[in-house]
Amino acid sequence: MTPNPDWVRKLTPAGVQGTELLAKERASSNIDVDQLAEFLFTKEALDKRERILQILVKDPVFDKSQNYFQGREERIKASLAKAKRLRQLSVEHSWTQDEYMCANDFLSEPTPYGLHASMFLVTLREQGTPEQHMLFLDKAEKYQIIGCYAQTELGHGSNVRGLETTATWNQNDKTFTLHSPHLTSSKWWIGSLGKVANHAVVMAQLIIDGKNYGPHPFVVQIRDLKTHEPLENIHVGDIGPKFGYNTMDNGFLLLNQVKVPHVNMLARFSRVDPQTGRYVRPKNPNLVYGTLTFIRSSIVLQSGSVLARGVTIATRYCAVRRQFQDLDAPKGKDKEGSDTGENQVLNYTMVQVRLLPLLAATFALHFTGQGMIRMYQENQKRMASAHRGAGDDANRRPGPEELNPGTDLLADLHATSCALKAYSSTTAAEGLEVCRRACGGHGYSSFSGIGSWYADYLPTVTWEGDNYMLSQQVCRYLLKSARAVVAGKAPDNDTSRILKTYLARRDTGAAFDFLASDADVVDAFAWRVAHLTFEALQRRDADRQPWNNLLVDFHRLSTAHAQYIAVKSFHDALSNPSSSTTATADVSRLDPTTVGVLHTLFRLFALHTLEREASEFFASGAATVRQISLARRAVMRLLAEVRPHAVRLVDAWRFPDWQLDSSLGRHDGRVYEDMFYRASELNPLNRVVFDPYPDSGVLFKKDERARSKL
Repeated sequence: MTPNPDWVRKLTPAGVQGTELLAKERASSNIDVDQLAEFLFTKEALDKRERILQILVKDPVFDKSQNYFQGREERIKASLAKAKRLRQLSVEHSWTQDEYMCANDFLSEPTPYGLHASMFLVTLREQGTPEQHMLFLDKAEKYQIIGCYAQTELGHGSNVRGLETTATWNQNDKTFTLHSPHLTSSKWWIGSLGKVANHAVVMAQLIIDGKNYGPHPFVVQIRDLKTHEPLENIHVGDIGPKFGYNTMDNGFLLLNQVKVPHVNMLARFSRVDPQTGRYVRPKNPNLVYGTLTFIRSSIVLQSGSVLARGVTIATRYCAVRRQFQDLDAPKGKDKEGSDTGENQVLNYTMVQVRLLPLLAATFALHFTGQGMIRMYQENQKRMASAHRGAGDDANRRPGPEELNPGTDLLADLHATSCALKAYSSTTAAEGLEVCRRACGGHGYSSFSGIGSWYADYLPTVTWEGDNYMLSQQVCRYLLKSARAVVAGKAPDNDTSRILKTYLARRDTGAAFDFLASDADVVDAFAWRVAHLTFEALQRRDADRQPWNNLLVDFHRLSTAHAQYIAVKSFHDALSNPSSSTTATADVSRLDPTTVGVLHTLFRLFALHTLEREASEFFASGAATVRQISLARRAVMRLLAEVRPHAVRLVDAWRFPDWQLDSSLGRHDGRVYEDMFYRASELNPLNRVVFDPYPDSGVLFKKDERARSKL
């Protein structure tokens, strides 16, 4: 097929052009987009992103024009080239880790180096000794060895303590023998393992003299550094196509009595004494869990941006797309003689109630994620300076809340990271599908830019702790905190505060005026958490209900806890600016109009969430039936208040078109022009002429794809 003929190129969409519609949308709001963007990210960060973007856009390796047309093998090949080029650019421009990750975000696809740059390096850095840093980390940082993090197995995922791979200590030659005793012992889903990695941090059950000491990390070379072929007694490969994430070589790994030296067990926190063969526990086992919260904290921070991509695309497209007529609109003709009254889709309240609360949620998750990272950093500082000892914890269940519940920041951090990881990733993943469906039929096209993004993000609800499983750890912490409050031994933290407040007031009632007071909205969410906590405590301790019978209640409690934190974080970011722990900048520097719109977004997020969880707020006494009914009406008013600002609000996220790679989400509104161009001119299948007759043995009469490749 030849390129579009001139008469086709001259065609334009009917009616008002997308560029005009988006220009009108932006003119309807006086929000200062630049000011709001700097409030969210800081000017320094925005300048850095623009600088990196210009480097990537000009490099032909990062061309995205064929992304939606390639099969998995082609995409893997292209992604490996991009990964290599990113590393070269990182060295050439002396990028920091943040700058390197920023470049990765612009690519918007996982690369085969993904787990090396994140989990492998982080694990070596955080769990290795200085000697191991010299041996492994220095080479890994220079990409002289490429690694991955091999924990999940074919038969075990979230239950890390059930892993089957073993690492048996050999006292005679001071080595460990790593072995996969069953087919289900195969490491599985391991990113960067399938084709790229030559080393792996393998999580295996440490066995000393027949006794199991639980999973520990071991550095294992799996491929030859020159030939890249698997080493003897190692079977490794790619696991095949997935629902998404198909630019990553997720792999499998089986080990057959593979020996590694003593130094290959990462030993910052625990080790085996090579002289005696005795297992040496860490002086402070809390540190292990402090480092493991890093990835979850990062997921929370990223969730707002992840959802914002879908919201940006859907909001812009729903402002450009016009469908049907408002039954109450005046009839007439437009300048081209067509019937007027075809309404912008974004004007329909059924679209607004689906998209605009998600728009509000992007800001809530953003501020919540910033608070989560600050909490993690504060904990790391405290734990690094702590020198407390710890007794034998051989019978302790997973999670720091089982150590000294509520007595230090780590327990709070662990519970918060678990609750927020589950809530934020679920909100983002489910929200992306809402955005896709809000785009109508075109949302199903790859050109929308939402479907592939959704498919690549979806594993996040499972990895780093399945979202349903994590709720148990959250509730274990909340129950222990409640017991401490009842016993009068509660520490001074926010969780204890809301539990104490509930106990002091539950007989007199709550009486929250959350329709008039933002502070009362936060208190109502806190009250609900406390009510559900003591309700669960009653069922567990007094009624002696089995743990398994309470899992559904625990999931509701964990969700309530996360929603409270998100509402409180959003509120804190917009009040007490001098002491805010969530905002990147002082909210008082924003103009009054923008601050007012942010407060409207806060109330929309909080009241829409409250309305959806109405039964729990009513059952807890935090809201009356009348208040819930009024909250529903308030949500509709808030939608109308946010509507004029919607396009400028998504503009503040500063997604360049190159990053979105979306016909529907283009900043200039040229939606239909871009879709037709991709379909007709970029589509390789249109350079093939089929032979359609069943009696013919020929499939293609003509195929011009090969000679059209660059």
